[in-house]
Amino acid sequence: MQVTDYVKPELLVVALVLYFLDTGLKKSALIKEKYVLFLTGGIGIVICALYVFATSPCSCPKDVAMALFTSITQGILLAGLSTYAKQMIGQIKQK
Repeated sequence: MQVTDYVKPELLVVALVLYFLDTGLKKSALIKEKYVLFLTGGIGIVICALYVFATSPCSCPKDVAMALFTSITQGILLAGLSTYAKQMIGQIKQK
């Protein structure tokens, strides 16, 4: 099983963006740390929505619903992938 079985390969860069966004937000005092995960998840969904709606024909309500579902699913998966990578790097640094 590979990540690309679930995540669109062209959207993998979003996980990297979310990783650095998460790191920057946690270092800043602008947002409480407990809200950072929700913010990065929301931003991931928005970025994915921009891509999906820009590249998908939405000629009927069914297409719009599918694009919306894809955007939300991909955004959540990429936010999770970003968090997983951050946790792995943190574990490696601890040893």
